[in-house]
Amino acid sequence: MICNIIRSDTKQGLYLYLAKDKCMDDIPEELLKKIGKHTQVMEIDLNQRKKLAQVDIQVVRSNLSEQGYHIQFPIDLVKNVISYT
Repeated sequence: MICNIIRSDTKQGLYLYLAKDKCMDDIPEELLKKIGKHTQVMEIDLNQRKKLAQVDIQVVRSNLSEQGYHIQFPIDLVKNVISYT
């Protein structure tokens, strides 16, 4: 299963996984508005991977099969901050 990964240039940390046979015209208009300006950052074959860095690969595969895309929302930056006292 090959997909394109598209980064939102407007919303930091927002990524769209788009099935290879789909294009941006297949994405709901409301979602396109949220993504805003965007850049394709890579093409990956999910069959060649066991996991992804920040999202469950099974969820991505399922969403790509069912709707043709998957949205990866920004991770919670607060939980990655180290507190110094």
